[in-house]
Amino acid sequence: MFDKAVTEMIKIGLLETLYMTIVSVCVGYLLGLPMGVLLTVTDKKGIKPNACIYKILDVFSNIVRSVPFIILVVLLIPFTRLLVGKSYGSTATIVPLVIAATPFIGRMVESSLKEVDHGVIEAAQSMGASTWTIIHKVLLVEARTPLIVGATIAIGTVLGYSAMAGAVGGGGLGDIAIRYGYYRYQTDIMIVTIVILVVLVQLLQGIGMFLSKRLDKRNTN
Repeated sequence: MFDKAVTEMIKIGLLETLYMTIVSVCVGYLLGLPMGVLLTVTDKKGIKPNACIYKILDVFSNIVRSVPFIILVVLLIPFTRLLVGKSYGSTATIVPLVIAATPFIGRMVESSLKEVDHGVIEAAQSMGASTWTIIHKVLLVEARTPLIVGATIAIGTVLGYSAMAGAVGGGGLGDIAIRYGYYRYQTDIMIVTIVILVVLVQLLQGIGMFLSKRLDKRNTN
């Protein structure tokens, strides 16, 4: 059995992991959602094609997503230190998490919006709907189910990234697993942190899938 100190440490690690994940996903969506909308709208088959804007966003997304997260954390140390005053800990880890999550979320949003039936968009255009109206009253509404599924995937991915950041002092459960399970050979602590991470992912995924089914108009009678 774990003593009180270890139990408290794991509790703090859990709270730090949730803090990093929730904040990073929220900020990532503030940046990634507009990015995904722009990628969809400015695509050559979009409602406002713009090759220049699309190419810039496309290249940025591909470059960031091509860099392994652990390397991205190291590359961003000077920028992270500039923003938050230090390069380690849960708050500092949010910086690379947001930068890694934004293009990933943008691509998820783009994929979700492109699932919308083009006939619905054409109908809105024929009625004189503006680009903004089509975006927030047609695209985002019609794609709400895949958007929620995408958000669920994004949360799981960011949670995994946050655990990975433990290798470089990122805090949270990943940091505990590395420090105690790897460096100190305390396998029991490492196993507990892994189990907690798995349960978190399953719980969040379950909630996301439940919401997506509830909001899926195709499942309503």
